[in-house]
Amino acid sequence: MDNNNRRKLNFNSRAVYCPPDEATKAVNPPIVMASSFEYDAEIFQRIVDGARKEVNIYGRCGNPSEYAFEEQMMMIEGADACLATASGMAAISVTLLGLLKSGDHIVCDWTTYSSTHEMLDHRLTDYNIETTFVDTSNIDAVRDAIRPNTKVIYFETIANPSMKVAEMPPLVKLAHDQGIVVVCDNTFASPYVMRPLEWGVDIVVESCTKFIGGHSDVIGGSIAMKSEILPDDFLEQIRWNTMVKLGSPLSPFNAWMLQRGIQTLSVRVERQCENAAKMAEYFEGHDKVSGVWYPGLESHPQHDIARKQMPKFGAMLAFDVGNANNALKVLDTLELSCFSASLGGVRTTTQIPALMAFLDIPEEERLEMGITQGMIRISAGLEDIDDLIADFDKALSGI
Repeated sequence: MDNNNRRKLNFNSRAVYCPPDEATKAVNPPIVMASSFEYDAEIFQRIVDGARKEVNIYGRCGNPSEYAFEEQMMMIEGADACLATASGMAAISVTLLGLLKSGDHIVCDWTTYSSTHEMLDHRLTDYNIETTFVDTSNIDAVRDAIRPNTKVIYFETIANPSMKVAEMPPLVKLAHDQGIVVVCDNTFASPYVMRPLEWGVDIVVESCTKFIGGHSDVIGGSIAMKSEILPDDFLEQIRWNTMVKLGSPLSPFNAWMLQRGIQTLSVRVERQCENAAKMAEYFEGHDKVSGVWYPGLESHPQHDIARKQMPKFGAMLAFDVGNANNALKVLDTLELSCFSASLGGVRTTTQIPALMAFLDIPEEERLEMGITQGMIRISAGLEDIDDLIADFDKALSGI
């Protein structure tokens, strides 16, 4: 089946189907564990003539396993091109360094993953690239922040960890009317819940470590593109000019693991979304919980926007138990759920954002992001919902 016919399939079929390996006819793609490849005179001449992706040059420049994963990601993102990277942060870094140069300006949502926020606020400033942080759910605030040198508007589909949702069409129109590229981190949603490229976003980055891999056993990232304002070969440009030079390609084994993860993405995330919705309802009715953040709740500030943009509301939620001591006591008491740093796996994981991922962000900035000391973030897993609620019920009873 060629790519045009694959694109006509529904999401579940696109996620599962991959062409058999040409050499072996293996149903699942083989892992090509090679850092170097042998040339002959014809291959060498093609390399000299500039045929880079068509031949295997060197592991840092690309690998057949990596290319197979990129093709699968293109299918589920609805993209025209994809670039695989060593991690989610590598995807973000390669994208922004490929788009920006000294003197450029970014408009970014206040609430973004802590490492993204720190890179924009403290690292890119070393290269004379400035960022203005605003609430991207407020289109007027975004409009007011744009400067003549603004090149990128950056936000997350579902913000980490406040679960804020920005309305995409007004952001895209505002940006494209001024030639500004729109970049969206879709990690919290995954392509099963939301495909921002279908809403006009130019570039989508994913930490594939999370829902794409889905089993807390692999690290990787992806950059997917479908844009009317960027050159068709933009991702190939940044493959060679940025990713290869920075040394951040995805390893062959991780590419194979992530491609395997894609095959079960829809069934995993469907169940995880169901569990997250039931947990959110449970927390909203609990007398020891002062606040719950989940786009599927009618009490969520952007619930109507989320309902228009997402058929599902995701597997991520957060709730507040008043202070850090209470939060730590709850998480330390849990037995079924895992107290851990990551998310998106088959097991429910929890963390205290203010004391973990966002610990190095100054408190006033954390509060601007909506991150309180008592906030607990949950990535819903595949456990039985009754067992999950019983686990949290016991933990909450101790505060």
